[in-house]
Amino acid sequence: MTMTDGAPQPWQPHDRPAGEVRRQPVPTGLARDGVSLTLEVTADQEVTAEVVSVEPGVVEVRLTPAATTVVRAAWQLPATAAPTYWSPDSGEHRGLPPFWRRPRTSALEKGAPVGSLIDIADRAVCTFAAGEGVRPVAVRTGVVEETGDFGFWVEQTADPVSELRLRLDLSGRHFAETLAGVADWWSTLYPVEPVPSAVRRPAYSTWYTMQQHVTAATIERQVGPAAELGCTMIIVDDGWHSTDRGRGYGLVGEWEPSPAAFPDLAAHVAAVHDAGLDYLLWYAIPFVGRRTELYSRVEPYLLTFREHLDAGVVDPRYPFIRTLITDRLSRAVTEWGMDGLKIDFIDQFAVEDPPPAGPEADCGSVTEGVDRLLAELHDRLRSVGREPMVELRQPYVSPGLWRHASMIRAGDCPLSPTQNRQRTVDLRLIAGPLAVHADMMMWHPTERPEQVAVQLINTLFAVPQISVDLTEQTPEQLDVLRFWLAFVTEHAAVLQQGAFRPTRPDLRYPLVSAADADLEIVGRYAPLPIAVPADRRLIIANADPSTETTLVSHGERAVLATVRDCRGQDVSRTELRLVPGHQIIDIPVGGLLSIE
Repeated sequence: MTMTDGAPQPWQPHDRPAGEVRRQPVPTGLARDGVSLTLEVTADQEVTAEVVSVEPGVVEVRLTPAATTVVRAAWQLPATAAPTYWSPDSGEHRGLPPFWRRPRTSALEKGAPVGSLIDIADRAVCTFAAGEGVRPVAVRTGVVEETGDFGFWVEQTADPVSELRLRLDLSGRHFAETLAGVADWWSTLYPVEPVPSAVRRPAYSTWYTMQQHVTAATIERQVGPAAELGCTMIIVDDGWHSTDRGRGYGLVGEWEPSPAAFPDLAAHVAAVHDAGLDYLLWYAIPFVGRRTELYSRVEPYLLTFREHLDAGVVDPRYPFIRTLITDRLSRAVTEWGMDGLKIDFIDQFAVEDPPPAGPEADCGSVTEGVDRLLAELHDRLRSVGREPMVELRQPYVSPGLWRHASMIRAGDCPLSPTQNRQRTVDLRLIAGPLAVHADMMMWHPTERPEQVAVQLINTLFAVPQISVDLTEQTPEQLDVLRFWLAFVTEHAAVLQQGAFRPTRPDLRYPLVSAADADLEIVGRYAPLPIAVPADRRLIIANADPSTETTLVSHGERAVLATVRDCRGQDVSRTELRLVPGHQIIDIPVGGLLSIE
């Protein structure tokens, strides 16, 4: 059925497609609380709609126009008992946005086309995702003030080959299960090989420790202690390419090691390898600084200039630019012996209103240029015969990037364990095959050991990155690091790849768990009761200041309960008789309880 009435609906007030608007209702066969869900599809021409049932409560919708055009799918549901809207770019905000806000556009360079409306029992009212992980997808979601409904629309340019593909989940399952379903679906659209196991082990980062004051000597002072504590990788950040310490980017882009700081970079890398650590090197991939000799050569090929950064953003639509970048970055692996790269600032390629592509460009969109750049770089890095390790970072979280990377890190949040927890959990929900890394952890030199452990527990379900001067830590702080890094290494399979179940995203995930058939591990970040499973071991890591922990048991049995403090030292080891109902046991701040 096609309707040509172009009058806007109350809950869809503006930003309608150009040209004659055709509205086409598409029943999905799904219902929520007795309300049948029908999509309103709008375009300037007829669209063929196919709805495929994937599993109970889940469908895939394919919308195919007769020719290239903008296609939008819109729908709405009653917003009852739903305090939370989850999206990968919502930051610290977890409330319900108004529908009239501007659409948010995701593309390869930034964001991902996925969202979930979640009720107070952690059930997904509606989880949706688009299948496009490279080209731009516009998403608008929010409360329709006229009706109390929650409105959604997803819009992209589609054609007879590349249709708008939409996954809709109204199954009512836990929101984490529905987002895992999205990640599995994306994995069929963007298949990749498993990432190297090395990227799932603790890492040491130089950024918060040294800022730009990195030298071969200062780095080599840290590698021995880092290896002894359990780190297997070092990530060297900004500062290696210049003696400038101004925190700007006016001298980036040429990517030659500073002769003063790294007189023999290959020999330095070999020394780090001898200590037992892999080595990754940082690059701000879009920037060429105004104070470099290279700048005059690339100035005609800039997307924009960032005055506050003192650097231009180069345009990857040009083969000249892509070759320039891949030649320089690949040297880290092919000449200096690095194991991979930390690629920063991909989101800076997302420039509003980029200049028209010139005659030397070989692709029309910046997004396609970024995709080609990363693919060409990956091929060059693999030319040495091994799979390179590549770190990306929030907010570039699209599944289209999976084939270009092996790990993804939470966005910068120094000394903010709660934010680090929220960001790593958000990533875990949609990162698919990539290893999720926490933002680098730092603390004041006088910080109590318990609070060091609290930071580590807040990132328990991701790979920890440590960024403090290990030679200046107290024995107690080192004990904490040694214990918890050993813990996350021993239980990496469960913590990073087990069945993942965070709670209450509106409260920043006060309880988070991961489990396999034999073990469940719970991170406790608020004084909430924790159910004791009947069929597997339980470990509770306590990051909350309240130490009295309520256990909920549904049966009667004897268990061995071991309590350890933040340094891994036994506090108690007792036989505990669980009875139906609630029992209280004390877990120190930064410590853990193990129930066998």
